[in-house]
Amino acid sequence: MKKTLLTTAVLVGAVSLSGCDRLGAAWTAFQAPKAPAAPAEPAAPSEPAAPTAAALIPSGHGLPVKALPDANLQSYASVVEVHALAEATGMDGKIFGVAGGDPAMNGEQTYIAFYRSPAEGWWVYQIGDFLSFKVLGQSSGRIDLEVEESTMDQATGTIGKQTRRMILGFDVRPADDQPVILRITPAA
Repeated sequence: MKKTLLTTAVLVGAVSLSGCDRLGAAWTAFQAPKAPAAPAEPAAPSEPAAPTAAALIPSGHGLPVKALPDANLQSYASVVEVHALAEATGMDGKIFGVAGGDPAMNGEQTYIAFYRSPAEGWWVYQIGDFLSFKVLGQSSGRIDLEVEESTMDQATGTIGKQTRRMILGFDVRPADDQPVILRITPAA
Protein backbone atom coordinates (compact mmCIF):
# COMPACT_ATOMS: atom_id res chain seq x y z
CA MET A 1 0.00 0.00 0.00
CA LYS A 2 2.83 2.40 0.88
CA LYS A 3 4.49 1.69 -2.47
CA THR A 4 1.22 2.46 -4.37
CA LEU A 5 0.66 5.65 -2.39
CA LEU A 6 4.25 6.76 -2.96
CA THR A 7 4.01 6.02 -6.69
CA THR A 8 0.75 7.97 -6.93
CA ALA A 9 2.26 10.94 -5.09
CA VAL A 10 5.28 10.97 -7.41
CA LEU A 11 3.02 10.80 -10.50
CA VAL A 12 0.76 13.59 -9.22
CA GLY A 13 3.81 15.73 -8.46
CA ALA A 14 5.31 15.08 -11.89
CA VAL A 15 2.04 15.89 -13.67
CA SER A 16 1.63 19.06 -11.59
CA LEU A 17 5.14 20.22 -12.37
CA SER A 18 4.82 19.43 -16.06
CA GLY A 19 1.52 21.33 -16.10
CA CYS A 20 3.26 24.32 -14.52
CA ASP A 21 6.01 24.08 -17.14
CA ARG A 22 3.43 24.00 -19.95
CA LEU A 23 1.45 26.85 -18.42
CA GLY A 24 4.64 28.88 -17.96
CA ALA A 25 5.71 28.15 -21.54
CA ALA A 26 2.26 29.10 -22.85
CA TRP A 27 2.32 32.37 -20.91
CA THR A 28 5.83 33.18 -22.13
CA ALA A 29 4.82 32.45 -25.73
CA PHE A 30 1.72 34.61 -25.33
CA GLN A 31 3.80 37.53 -24.06
CA ALA A 32 6.59 37.16 -26.65
CA PRO A 33 6.04 39.28 -29.74
CA LYS A 34 5.86 37.29 -32.94
CA ALA A 35 7.82 38.48 -35.95
CA PRO A 36 5.46 39.88 -38.57
CA ALA A 37 4.96 37.72 -41.63
CA ALA A 38 6.19 39.02 -44.95
CA PRO A 39 3.34 40.70 -46.81
CA ALA A 40 1.90 38.69 -49.68
CA GLU A 41 1.71 40.10 -53.18
CA PRO A 42 -1.72 41.72 -53.55
CA ALA A 43 -3.85 40.50 -56.42
CA ALA A 44 -4.66 43.04 -59.09
CA PRO A 45 -8.11 44.43 -58.26
CA SER A 46 -10.72 44.36 -61.00
CA GLU A 47 -11.96 47.77 -59.89
CA PRO A 48 -10.42 50.45 -57.66
CA ALA A 49 -10.83 49.49 -54.02
CA ALA A 50 -11.80 51.98 -51.34
CA PRO A 51 -8.87 52.97 -49.13
CA THR A 52 -8.65 50.83 -46.02
CA ALA A 53 -6.66 51.00 -42.81
CA ALA A 54 -3.60 48.80 -42.55
CA ALA A 55 -4.29 45.40 -41.05
CA LEU A 56 -3.14 44.88 -37.48
CA ILE A 57 -0.06 42.74 -36.90
CA PRO A 58 -0.25 40.16 -34.10
CA SER A 59 2.09 40.88 -31.19
CA GLY A 60 1.52 37.62 -29.33
CA HIS A 61 -0.47 34.41 -29.46
CA GLY A 62 -4.27 34.39 -29.29
CA LEU A 63 -6.11 32.88 -26.35
CA PRO A 64 -9.26 30.82 -26.90
CA VAL A 65 -12.56 32.27 -25.66
CA LYS A 66 -15.58 30.10 -24.83
CA ALA A 67 -19.16 30.97 -25.77
CA LEU A 68 -21.24 32.24 -22.86
CA PRO A 69 -24.15 30.03 -21.77
CA ASP A 70 -26.37 32.88 -20.47
CA ALA A 71 -29.80 32.54 -22.13
CA ASN A 72 -30.44 36.30 -21.81
CA LEU A 73 -27.56 36.97 -24.19
CA GLN A 74 -29.54 35.30 -27.00
CA SER A 75 -31.96 38.25 -27.14
CA TYR A 76 -29.06 40.73 -27.04
CA ALA A 77 -27.37 38.96 -29.95
CA SER A 78 -30.57 39.33 -31.98
CA VAL A 79 -30.10 43.13 -32.19
CA VAL A 80 -28.96 43.82 -35.75
CA GLU A 81 -29.11 47.61 -36.01
CA VAL A 82 -29.12 50.56 -33.58
CA HIS A 83 -29.52 54.29 -34.27
CA ALA A 84 -29.01 56.77 -31.39
CA LEU A 85 -31.53 59.62 -31.16
CA ALA A 86 -30.08 62.17 -28.72
CA GLU A 87 -30.95 65.12 -31.04
CA ALA A 88 -34.61 64.25 -31.25
CA THR A 89 -35.41 62.94 -27.82
CA GLY A 90 -33.72 65.37 -25.44
CA MET A 91 -32.91 62.22 -23.44
CA ASP A 92 -31.26 58.94 -24.27
CA GLY A 93 -33.24 57.34 -27.05
CA LYS A 94 -32.68 54.87 -29.85
CA ILE A 95 -34.34 53.03 -32.68
CA PHE A 96 -33.23 49.43 -32.95
CA GLY A 97 -34.00 46.35 -34.99
CA VAL A 98 -34.10 42.80 -33.67
CA ALA A 99 -33.78 39.87 -36.08
CA GLY A 100 -36.58 37.39 -35.82
CA GLY A 101 -39.65 36.18 -37.56
CA ASP A 102 -39.71 34.91 -41.13
CA PRO A 103 -36.72 36.25 -43.09
CA ALA A 104 -38.67 35.78 -46.35
CA MET A 105 -41.35 38.17 -45.10
CA ASN A 106 -39.79 41.06 -43.20
CA GLY A 107 -38.12 39.74 -40.04
CA GLU A 108 -36.61 42.86 -38.43
CA GLN A 109 -38.77 43.79 -35.47
CA THR A 110 -38.19 47.55 -35.15
CA TYR A 111 -38.56 49.49 -31.90
CA ILE A 112 -38.00 52.96 -30.46
CA ALA A 113 -36.88 53.24 -26.84
CA PHE A 114 -36.57 56.15 -24.39
CA TYR A 115 -34.34 55.79 -21.34
CA ARG A 116 -35.90 56.48 -17.93
CA SER A 117 -33.36 55.65 -15.23
CA PRO A 118 -31.09 52.82 -14.09
CA ALA A 119 -33.82 51.52 -11.77
CA GLU A 120 -36.66 51.73 -14.28
CA GLY A 121 -34.92 50.99 -17.56
CA TRP A 122 -36.49 52.00 -20.88
CA TRP A 123 -39.90 52.75 -22.34
CA VAL A 124 -39.95 50.57 -25.46
CA TYR A 125 -42.48 50.89 -28.32
CA GLN A 126 -42.79 48.65 -31.38
CA ILE A 127 -42.79 50.52 -34.67
CA GLY A 128 -43.30 47.50 -36.91
CA ASP A 129 -41.88 44.44 -38.63
CA PHE A 130 -39.80 45.40 -41.68
CA LEU A 131 -36.94 44.24 -43.89
CA SER A 132 -34.91 47.31 -42.90
CA PHE A 133 -35.23 50.89 -41.68
CA LYS A 134 -33.37 54.12 -42.32
CA VAL A 135 -33.50 57.31 -40.23
CA LEU A 136 -33.89 60.14 -42.75
CA GLY A 137 -33.81 62.97 -40.23
CA GLN A 138 -34.40 63.90 -36.63
CA SER A 139 -35.38 67.04 -34.80
CA SER A 140 -36.85 67.75 -31.39
CA GLY A 141 -39.77 65.34 -30.88
CA ARG A 142 -39.65 63.99 -34.43
CA ILE A 143 -37.97 61.19 -36.38
CA ASP A 144 -38.44 60.85 -40.16
CA LEU A 145 -38.15 57.18 -40.98
CA GLU A 146 -38.07 55.17 -44.20
CA VAL A 147 -38.82 51.45 -44.07
CA GLU A 148 -38.58 48.71 -46.63
CA GLU A 149 -41.00 45.88 -46.16
CA SER A 150 -42.21 42.71 -47.84
CA THR A 151 -45.64 42.54 -49.43
CA MET A 152 -47.58 39.51 -50.62
CA ASP A 153 -50.15 39.40 -53.38
CA GLN A 154 -52.88 37.29 -51.79
CA ALA A 155 -54.22 36.12 -55.17
CA THR A 156 -50.89 34.84 -56.57
CA GLY A 157 -48.78 34.38 -53.42
CA THR A 158 -46.04 36.50 -55.00
CA ILE A 159 -43.74 38.26 -52.54
CA GLY A 160 -42.67 41.80 -53.41
CA LYS A 161 -41.18 44.85 -51.69
CA GLN A 162 -42.35 48.34 -50.97
CA THR A 163 -40.81 51.41 -49.40
CA ARG A 164 -42.81 53.54 -46.99
CA ARG A 165 -42.05 56.67 -45.03
CA MET A 166 -43.40 57.67 -41.66
CA ILE A 167 -43.01 60.33 -39.02
CA LEU A 168 -42.51 59.27 -35.42
CA GLY A 169 -43.73 62.08 -33.19
CA PHE A 170 -43.41 62.27 -29.42
CA ASP A 171 -43.27 64.73 -26.55
CA VAL A 172 -39.77 65.69 -25.46
CA ARG A 173 -39.54 66.04 -21.72
CA PRO A 174 -37.43 64.69 -18.90
CA ALA A 175 -38.21 61.13 -17.92
CA ASP A 176 -40.81 60.89 -15.19
CA ASP A 177 -43.62 58.52 -14.23
CA GLN A 178 -45.62 59.24 -17.40
CA PRO A 179 -44.63 57.23 -20.49
CA VAL A 180 -43.74 59.04 -23.69
CA ILE A 181 -46.76 59.31 -26.01
CA LEU A 182 -45.67 58.06 -29.43
CA ARG A 183 -47.53 58.87 -32.67
CA ILE A 184 -46.76 57.15 -35.97
CA THR A 185 -47.97 59.14 -38.98
CA PRO A 186 -47.70 58.02 -42.62
CA ALA A 187 -45.66 60.41 -44.78
CA ALA A 188 -44.98 61.00 -48.47
